[in-house]
Amino acid sequence: MLAATALLSFVDQFIRIIAAESSLWTFHIVRSGMMWVLALVFVAVMGRRLKVVNLRAVAARSAVMSTAMILYFGALGFMSVAEAAAGLFSAPIWVLIFSVVFFGLRIGPVRVAAAIVGFVGVILVLSPDMAALSVLNLLPVLSGAFYAVAVIATREWCDGEDAITLALGVFSFMAFWGLCGIALGAALGWEPTGYLTRGWVTPSSTVFWLCVMQAVCSLVAVTLLTRGYQLAEASLVSVFEYSVLAFSALFGFLVWGDLLTLWSGLGLVLIAAAGSLIALRDRGDPRVVDAVGRSP
Repeated sequence: MLAATALLSFVDQFIRIIAAESSLWTFHIVRSGMMWVLALVFVAVMGRRLKVVNLRAVAARSAVMSTAMILYFGALGFMSVAEAAAGLFSAPIWVLIFSVVFFGLRIGPVRVAAAIVGFVGVILVLSPDMAALSVLNLLPVLSGAFYAVAVIATREWCDGEDAITLALGVFSFMAFWGLCGIALGAALGWEPTGYLTRGWVTPSSTVFWLCVMQAVCSLVAVTLLTRGYQLAEASLVSVFEYSVLAFSALFGFLVWGDLLTLWSGLGLVLIAAAGSLIALRDRGDPRVVDAVGRSP
């Protein structure tokens, strides 16, 4: 689990270079194509066969999860990995909220307090000054909400699906969103001045190899995450996934020289503490879905 979170935290640091030269939409088209190639090679070598049990469920889950990832990677174009990860890791809190609202789960004061503490942590990381909080700052939090829905969908709709099938479904939709972004930009006449507003940009050698690194590292990290959840109870193992917040801050400093403020550091601690508490309190409660271990 620690190796997986460290790998993801490290490789996402280089989205900043991709954002300077390319576009969000190009990145996802190229990376998704590479992931398909890697997955097909893996399937062929292992002698496995791709199959879908419930196409409608896989498509719905893929649409939601890919939206979460588009928002997360979009946010990386203008904020650090630690900040974006802080919003994404609000997912356990959203799962708790959605479980109460849509599934009638009753929760006690401890988990209510944990949810409040977690949201305070997110605000401290993204914008300690509430007056400066913008819609763009909230993109990672929205990503966390979509991620939470996707996690619930994984258990409720796609329990019998193969992990590779689910991963390829997500990457297919991310490529689809990439095509939609390019088409929308052309239709609306976006000025190609930034990561979010550029259309198709033929990858330079730097961008191409960074996409290769992203694809390979993501595949290895997902394998490690899956193995971690196979070796121990999910709610216990999920606590280790919050190390991504610490690794993101560490690699942000080592690669870019980014330093967290005191408030941001406190916010990361609160998010990790709240999410871990929710996961541990959920042990043995089958009605609560843990927001862990499903990211592509």
